[in-house]
Amino acid sequence: MGCFGFLKAMMFVFNGIIFVAGVAILGVGIWVKVDSGSIFNFLGKIENVPPELTQVLNVGYLLIALGALLLVIGFLGCCGAVRESKCMLLLFFIIVLLVFIAEVAGAIVILVFRPLADELFTKVGKAAVENIKKDYGENADITGLWNTTMSTLKCCGFYNSSDFEGSPYYVDHNRQYPPQCCPGTDNPCNQTVADSVMTITGCFPKIKQLIDDNTVVIVGVALGIAALEICAMAVSMILFCRIKSMSA
Repeated sequence: MGCFGFLKAMMFVFNGIIFVAGVAILGVGIWVKVDSGSIFNFLGKIENVPPELTQVLNVGYLLIALGALLLVIGFLGCCGAVRESKCMLLLFFIIVLLVFIAEVAGAIVILVFRPLADELFTKVGKAAVENIKKDYGENADITGLWNTTMSTLKCCGFYNSSDFEGSPYYVDHNRQYPPQCCPGTDNPCNQTVADSVMTITGCFPKIKQLIDDNTVVIVGVALGIAALEICAMAVSMILFCRIKSMSA
């Protein structure tokens, strides 16, 4: 019974963490949907944005669904272990198994269609640059969203400072770039300062570099999650079989 009690405790703790994570993800999903200044709404206001990006703009719904799913998994795991419910443990096993299969399928899809993702990013970049050249400095909403994005990420434009050349801001400020593109100053600057040794990189290269630098961490986390899911399924099935044999 000592081993059985240990497995029950581990099942409760593990699924308690899943439940808390579900609450957090659900909260983030709700925040994304209600926050009009989020990056997702920002992308939605860019003209000529690729149609494929509409799925990305629905990420708020995806986070809400994922958070709700984790809440259900955490609840079933905790209650199934504490109440020694065969039905809850079996349902927990089935749901986690389906999630694991979906994750494997998703990983395969990402690997197979990676070239299409690169093409999509190219289309998004073209639309973003066109958006800057047309509306930055003239449309208050677009200007504010770009300023917020650049200030938050410490970047300049989508690719680099040249994205602003020909924009209303560039023309109205005597061929100068926004302060976010000017290293060492909070004022607009000319091309010499913007292209200095301390040049501030574009938002897209910065995000891409951040992902590339943390690829090992991302892969490690993904493998860790997969291992935890396998362990959770194994423990839930062990508890299910033990409870079934005890009730027989």
